[in-house]
Amino acid sequence: MASSADYRDFILEQLSGLPEIFCRPMMVEFLLYLDGVLFGGIYDDRLLVKIVPTNSEFGMPEAIPYDGAKPMYLVEDVDNRERLAEIIYATVEGLSK
Repeated sequence: MASSADYRDFILEQLSGLPEIFCRPMMVEFLLYLDGVLFGGIYDDRLLVKIVPTNSEFGMPEAIPYDGAKPMYLVEDVDNRERLAEIIYATVEGLSK
């Protein structure tokens, strides 16, 4: 299943308060970057972020973005902009170490 442009637009609106958010299409999905760091993506209309020690405190379930891929964390509460920002900043922090 492919991600819809409507869901992508919704997620980008939720992330609009973060500086330097960039979305790049990849096949039928979307990769997400903050300050040039690839932190996750939109897969099958789900927001997934990479698993790093700095974001494990959020208790997110693991999900597979596509067949053969490594697990990622599924961000279920995409309506809460503050929590979403915290998750993304923690993820990027872990990836930048």
